[in-house]
Amino acid sequence: MAFEETLLETEEKMQKSEEHVLHEFASVRTGKASPALLENVKVDVYGSEMRIKDVATITVPEMRQLVVQPWDETNLAAIEKGIQKANLGLNPAAQGKLLRISIPELSGEQRQQFVKAVKAMAEQGRVAIRQLRRDALEAMKKEAKADRVSEDELKHDEGEVQKLTDKFIKIIDEHLSAKEEEILKV
Repeated sequence: MAFEETLLETEEKMQKSEEHVLHEFASVRTGKASPALLENVKVDVYGSEMRIKDVATITVPEMRQLVVQPWDETNLAAIEKGIQKANLGLNPAAQGKLLRISIPELSGEQRQQFVKAVKAMAEQGRVAIRQLRRDALEAMKKEAKADRVSEDELKHDEGEVQKLTDKFIKIIDEHLSAKEEEILKV
């Protein structure tokens, strides 16, 4: 595989790692309502475990409120139970055919716990990116061993992979800073 292909493939994988970290960040409470808080909560419906986003619509009518409207209203009680079991500190209130969930203000201690959680998520993202760098470098060294690449070209290519790694780690750090600020904002 040519260097350009390896670099392109590595960049795509690093971008997916960044997107994964952003998706993980979205599930962390910040005091503002976000459908991502509930999307992946599991509920027991139709004899199996499903995510809320697969059985209902989640909307944000106000900054501190979520509304969950099941597609099949017989699932309302199961969704309410699933949200309570998820231990998110949220109390759904049934109103007819939907659930209203007020998002309470976060305490200072909760904010610090959430900051710790997003830092751990960011670190997992950085580790994944470094692993992708390691994989790319190994692929390039195999190519060099097969005498298809000179020593100078290999050094240059390794530098390009490192630039890519630095770029994505910086992006994750920027996302982390923004999320921390969002969590700590009162």
